[in-house]
Amino acid sequence: MPHRPRVLSLATANPPHVLRQEDVRDFARSIFPDATTAIDRLLPVYANAGIATRYSCMPIGWYADRHGWKDRQRLFVDNALDLGEIAAREALDKAGLGPSDVDAVVAVSTSGVATPSLDALLIERMGLRCDVARLPIFGLGCGGGVIGLARAADLAVRGNVLFVVVELCGLTFRRNDVSKSNIIATALFGDGAAAAVIAGGGGDDAGPTIVDSGEHTWAGTLDVMGWRVEEDGFGVLFSRDIPSLVLDRFDDALAGYLGAHDRTLADYDGFVCHPGGAKVVAALERVMGLQTGTMREARTVLRDFGNMSAATVLFVLDRVLANGARGRYLMSALGPGFTAGFLTLEI
Repeated sequence: MPHRPRVLSLATANPPHVLRQEDVRDFARSIFPDATTAIDRLLPVYANAGIATRYSCMPIGWYADRHGWKDRQRLFVDNALDLGEIAAREALDKAGLGPSDVDAVVAVSTSGVATPSLDALLIERMGLRCDVARLPIFGLGCGGGVIGLARAADLAVRGNVLFVVVELCGLTFRRNDVSKSNIIATALFGDGAAAAVIAGGGGDDAGPTIVDSGEHTWAGTLDVMGWRVEEDGFGVLFSRDIPSLVLDRFDDALAGYLGAHDRTLADYDGFVCHPGGAKVVAALERVMGLQTGTMREARTVLRDFGNMSAATVLFVLDRVLANGARGRYLMSALGPGFTAGFLTLEI
């Protein structure tokens, strides 16, 4: 019987510019002079988001200027490659491996476009072998951390898989967009990267075991989350009803996943969930029958880094592991589609 895939190592990285939430709030009000009423009405979102700091690949002054596709994409490729390499090399070092030991690369990002894709750029930058299998993943948004990890586990039959997630959400900000979604995005999103090495087997101490995974895409929900392609970049699209959707419909998707593997929530010792936002965390806790505040790592990652899209859940996992977690854990994340991703880990 083949060994189940294991997470041999996990590393995270952030760009150098720290954004304090109160500074972003004041800055947002100053750069939307023609939308003062809308900003004033939405100002409480900065205080209620559960976020203290975020990180950005560009200094805050960059957001005051207008930027087109060419500028955004150049910055995305340059910064995503740098940040992804930092996380990837640290993950390999932690696993005791070198670039020549990588048999496949899975690269996840939805905040920018690169062709050749990030996996190919990393192969070139890091000197990986020419026969490495490639899997670039775009469009999963916040769900990419869990679903991408599941795809990396599928590829682990080839050997060592380097799984890299890079999201530079700040580069998508468009100062001429005074929509509610764009303004709220300034209170939520940050930049970050994570990388892991997944292998097809190993000893009991090799790392967390990926037991199985699953997904659920709800019909009629294509407008819940995603991008609108505008002349000057991506226009953010997400519904204010996401917490309500979690409360009303997440339990059916979760029950489907658990039922397919003959489990209940009682079979889990803990949870590794993409926080999304403070209201989403609270909704997840309620659906899972947990007391408010149970998902401590999700809340602290949200507080310290904001929503880094697909990378966020891996930051949560990193903290869960650092806190000495043991047992069976359920990972979950939501992304455009509207899709829920699930994955079971034995730590």
